[in-house]
Amino acid sequence: MSNLLYTVAVILLILWAVGYFAYNVGGIIHILLLIAVIAIILRLIQGKRI
Repeated sequence: MSNLLYTVAVILLILWAVGYFAYNVGGIIHILLLIAVIAIILRLIQGKRI
């Protein structure tokens, strides 16, 4: 489950970067970034290694 969480966070960060630089869509991209950051923070709090 933690690997899945980390993978989702990385994918969301990549999508945010592509959306921000290529399309500049707006609010939805920042929501994706927020979700990715929360997922990474949860991963760090859990303290599990890959």
